[in-house]
Amino acid sequence: MSSDPHAGNVRGFETRAIHLGRDFVSDTGAVTPPVWLTSTFEYGNPNGFDYTRSGNPNFRLLDRTVASLEGAAFSTCFGSGVSAITAVVSTLKSGDVVVAEENLYGCTFRLFAQVFAKFGVSVVYLDFTDPASLEALASHTPALVWIESPTNPNLKVLDIAAVAEAAHAAGAPLLVDNTFASSYVQRPIELGADLSLISLTKYANGHSDALAGAVCTNSEEWNAKMIFAQKALGLQPAPMDCWLVSRGLKTLSIRMERHNANALTFAEFLERETDAVAVRYPFLPSHPQYEIAKRQMRGGSGIVTVDFGRNLAETQAFLGRLTLFPKAESLGGVESLCCHPASMTHASVPKERREAVGITDSLVRFSVGIETVEDLIADVRAALAKS
Repeated sequence: MSSDPHAGNVRGFETRAIHLGRDFVSDTGAVTPPVWLTSTFEYGNPNGFDYTRSGNPNFRLLDRTVASLEGAAFSTCFGSGVSAITAVVSTLKSGDVVVAEENLYGCTFRLFAQVFAKFGVSVVYLDFTDPASLEALASHTPALVWIESPTNPNLKVLDIAAVAEAAHAAGAPLLVDNTFASSYVQRPIELGADLSLISLTKYANGHSDALAGAVCTNSEEWNAKMIFAQKALGLQPAPMDCWLVSRGLKTLSIRMERHNANALTFAEFLERETDAVAVRYPFLPSHPQYEIAKRQMRGGSGIVTVDFGRNLAETQAFLGRLTLFPKAESLGGVESLCCHPASMTHASVPKERREAVGITDSLVRFSVGIETVEDLIADVRAALAKS
């Protein structure tokens, strides 16, 4: 891990999550820093703040904590995960090629296809679980390699170290979207990635009440680019949202331990007791990349994807019968949610492309919360029994 100005980064994850981020309170002794709800600052203040679009104490405290937890030297926070994506892609120029994992978050796909394509940025999609894709990567002369692991929603687990090696051999930086894992479960920078991008809205915050994103790196050059994008493009977060995420990070480790345990038990139930066509969870031995997941992840995280093999109407009817899994986008909160990717998170992806990567009308994504897992299982069991 990188150096930590507060503790030499020798303290544990939980200690750093709780005790970092208490600056700017010396004259009050506040145990929890306040929310600095100001748009501007008096010129010449000792910390160099001038205008909240280009910096705020809540931003700086969140950046410091996220960087430490990600094992990175730098972190820059943004208004959402999509804002963080926009910040990175805005550094590209016309003619640049991005090589991306074929199973990509729907909003990332939409940004590439409907926004940045107009500016001459093109994307080549590959299956990064196929060794041939790593061999072919250099032939595309990428300016950037973009992956998720686990992927959304199919939970493919990619060998980050191997992809980083191939990307660097091709002269390209590697970005890993770490949203589905969280900083507690996986740290891409330590595995060789140049950039780790996180939707802090999800597990980092954990309470479904704030939007934020972050890009972490060890590179001073990339850090400068992210700070510029935050200010120049107006991608900054709200101080209150930063405060909420900072609060959430204090309990990230214990929440993730419960997410990991609940999701594994839930996935085992689906695999053992239902007639599902496929159940995907990184820490199920049946997962195609189980060994990679065990090597680079601290747990399986809280997402379980299942294909019940039913048609669209039957799948939608099943979801409507659930009582403890509200049908909603997003994930990573303390409460469980269910999602139908084909009509929700990945609706912007053309149907033929969705189905080519396994996002069928019968696919369901569960975000398993920290409730009593037996209640979650009983809820799904009852909904299936009525079908």
